[in-house]
This record gives sequence, structure tokens and C-alpha cells, in this order.
Amino acid sequence: MKTENRKIYIVDTTLRDGEQTAGVVFANREKIQIARMLDEIGVDEIEAGTPVMGGDEKEAITAIAKLGLNARIMAWNRAVIKDIQESLRCGVDAVAISIATSDMHIKDKLHSTREEVLEKMVKAVEYAKKEGVYVSANAEDASRSDEEYLIQFIKAAKEAGADRVRYCDTVGIMTPLEIYDRIKRIRQAVDIDIEMHTHDDFGMATANAITGVSAGATHVGVTVNGLGERAGNAALEEVVMALKHLLGFDMKQDTKKFRELCEYVAKASGRDLPSWKAIVGTSIFTHESGIHADGAIKNPRTYEVFDPDDVGLTRRFVIGKHSGTASIKKKLSEYNIFIEDDLANVILESVRKTSVELKRPLTDMELLNLYYEYVNNDIEHAI
Repeated sequence: MKTENRKIYIVDTTLRDGEQTAGVVFANREKIQIARMLDEIGVDEIEAGTPVMGGDEKEAITAIAKLGLNARIMAWNRAVIKDIQESLRCGVDAVAISIATSDMHIKDKLHSTREEVLEKMVKAVEYAKKEGVYVSANAEDASRSDEEYLIQFIKAAKEAGADRVRYCDTVGIMTPLEIYDRIKRIRQAVDIDIEMHTHDDFGMATANAITGVSAGATHVGVTVNGLGERAGNAALEEVVMALKHLLGFDMKQDTKKFRELCEYVAKASGRDLPSWKAIVGTSIFTHESGIHADGAIKNPRTYEVFDPDDVGLTRRFVIGKHSGTASIKKKLSEYNIFIEDDLANVILESVRKTSVELKRPLTDMELLNLYYEYVNNDIEHAI
């Protein structure tokens, strides 16, 4: 794996796009706490919400902007001057100016034209830059946009003063191969920073996000736990660990706090954190299968790419139907009980039978009970 030297910026939009998940609402105190936790982890930018909504939304964004965080604080806007004015009143460092670029959206949603879209975007970007803030020009539904027009949009945004563009795979229809080719062509056509904003409708949000980076994108939009509209966005924890371990980037985020952050956001959003969730699910470092457990005991890297402590988890060995003698011996050793292979084989047979009857793994106490049942009859096997 080669080491990448260029800086990749993590843009977290849990408080904006994440809260747009149907049925999710964060209390203001939760938004502030999430912002603090994101900053402690080391994200580069926090998209805090949409000020033009007013009320609690605007209050929360203003409060976050006043926290003095290291992360840049961004607010989301339509390509409308009033929206940007409301964002500026919140005291944010940056504004995202979003407008659709696909013909479907332009015609059916905006009832507009390509020319009008360019005009609105340029005016909004120019206004924001005169106010001295960082600007991202967002191309909504970029993945279904005519590529020549999209490049025209990006060139116009750069000329108007935009600091970067956001490439939005709004309905998650891209594949990694398509993303790579498209981002590569855009980078060749226009010298401007590109943010990947990918959705998970076909389960490829994280793959598309990191592929965009491989093609030259400089920023990645993410949400904690992959929250977001419909199937969600690329997950913060997945993107950071993939960039670090698979693409070789020197990511500065404090990943040891991932599990804590993901648990908090899961609770605040009312969305369970599955045990099988990539990167932070408890099952990621839980071993039952005999072959896997034996390998992990001898060398954790045989079945773990990184240490569980790296993301705030611990390694566990579960005793059940698929366990082997190595797991039995390992688990009993945690209670200072050391047995030979012949007794481990006898106990394993009973473990498998009991696990099938219960339709679940055994608890530690249940395993200990099985051990004592046998050792009381045949103590000579114990060391």
C-alpha cells in the first residue's frame, strides 16, 4: 500500500444532511454536543445546518459558530441571497450554495433553465465572496447532469470566486468506475477543489467517495453512521478508516473516539447501531468460528485489519456452535482455568449441542458450568 502525501479534508454533514433523515430530529443541545465531539475527533469542516429555516435551527448554528472550534463551520443555502444573509448572521466561516444541475431537476423541480441556474449560482457565489466567507458551490444531482454543462457550471463557479465545488451523487446511482472517470475528467478540465458527496441508495456511498479521492477529489462529505436521506450518506468512520488503511492517506482524526461518537449519534437520532456495522459494530472484533478464532488468537491480523482499540472497541471471543478448542481454552484462561486439548474437545461437543438448543452462543457462566460438570467427574485433565 503506497502512502499518499496530499491532504484530504473531511466535511461532516451529520447536523445538516444527517438530520434530513426521515424522522430524525436533533435537540439543540445534541447538535452542540455532536459538533464538539466531531471537533475533538478532528474533522476539518462541520456543516451545521440551514439557517434560513430560522427558529431552533438558526439558534443551534449560531451557538455552534460561537464555540470557537478548530473545524470550519459551514451553513447550507439555496442559491438565494436571502439564504446567504441568514447564514452570515449566524457567524459561520463558510457557506454551501446549492442548486441542481441535471436537466430533470432544472425542468421538473426548479421549472427553470440551464442559463438561469448558472446566473443564480454566479450571483450567489459572488455575493458570498464579497462578504469574505469560504464558498462551496454545490452541483445537486451532478451524477445525472450533462457533463459538458456540469463543467461549464464548475468553470463559472470558479470564475465567480468559489473555493470548491461539491459533486453530489444525489440518488446514489454512480459506480466506482464511473465516479473515477468523471472526477478525473473534471479535474483535467477545471483546476478547483472537489468535494465528494455520495449517497448509499445502491450501497456504494463509501466506495464512490474514496474512489473520487483516488481520482483527485480533495474533500469528502460524510455523516456519522452514514445517516442521511433514504439510504444515507458515506459514513465518517468508514471513509476515514478506508482512506487510512486502504489508500494510505495520513489521516489525523482521532479514530479511538469513533465508537463513542457513533453511539451518541445513534441514540440522538433514534437509530440503532447494528452490531454488524462496518468499522464500529461490536461484531467486527467478535470471533466465534473455530478457524477464525484460532487465527485471531495466534495473530490478530489474520482476521483483523486494525486493532479494536483504534476505533474504541475491544476484541471478544464468543463460545457457540461454530467454536473450536482454541476458543474454549482461550475463554477459560480468562478465568485462570487452563485445560488440555482432550478436555477441551469434550467440552466443545457439549457447547455445540447446548448452543443449538438455545439458538445462541453461550454466556461465560454457562461455559464455566459445563467445565465444572466435567471437571468434577474427571479432574485429572485440568492443569
